[in-house]
Amino acid sequence: MLGNLLIILAVSSDPHLHTPMYFFLSTLSLADIGFTSTTVPKMLVDIQSHSRAISYSGCLTQMSFFMLFGCLDSLLLTVMAYDRFVAICHPLHYIAIMDPLRCGSLVVVSVLISLLVSQLHNSMVLQLTYFRKAAISHFFCDPSQLLSLACSDPFTDDLAMYFVGAMSGFFPILGILFSYSRIVLSILNVSSPGGRYKAFSTCGSHLCMVCLFYSTGLGVYLSSAVSVSPRRGAMASVAYTVVTPMLNPFIYSLRNRDIKWAMRRLLRKV
Repeated sequence: MLGNLLIILAVSSDPHLHTPMYFFLSTLSLADIGFTSTTVPKMLVDIQSHSRAISYSGCLTQMSFFMLFGCLDSLLLTVMAYDRFVAICHPLHYIAIMDPLRCGSLVVVSVLISLLVSQLHNSMVLQLTYFRKAAISHFFCDPSQLLSLACSDPFTDDLAMYFVGAMSGFFPILGILFSYSRIVLSILNVSSPGGRYKAFSTCGSHLCMVCLFYSTGLGVYLSSAVSVSPRRGAMASVAYTVVTPMLNPFIYSLRNRDIKWAMRRLLRKV
């Protein structure tokens, strides 16, 4: 929470960071705060009170925000990859292409798609008639485990799950791979080694965040598919619900001089 808040304050307080890249970074930090706040506070309360119960409306609300911020994280990483693609492959037209209107539109579209995905999950869970007294082996209302309790039409559920998976996983990964394939080809055409390193260094932090986010998420779903123990799947979920949002600020602050200087100036003002 503190790391993501510092990034938001540093970007908003420093005029030198009022660029598309840092605008998307501050939006991602805001999404990470929401993503962590959805699950971790309830988990800490349950540990302290030794109670694992959650109300019906509370479970639906938690699942809705979990899907909203999780999908938003994925889409924002894709938008940031597109931003790096434009900056490296079309540097002379970068300011014209990534104007404030387009940057704002990309964020708004990402939020709307995330809202659609979260509400689609909610609509499927609302069909469960005996959901009010259900028990799952997880520390939050995991959408996949809740949907496994459904006894409705499997074709409709599978179709909805494929749509959700495509919007929150497949298409974002495809967009990131396309952007970086064009970036790599553009970097290879640079003649000087110094120019190649400078171009690639602007993508290093984002690449680390992408690898961390999708590797932990993929590891959770692979572990749940291979392991028959839901408890192991719940333990693996801690990686992308707690560890990933916690490490993102460190990745960007440690590898980015502009963020370091902005944070120092911010702390001096305080």
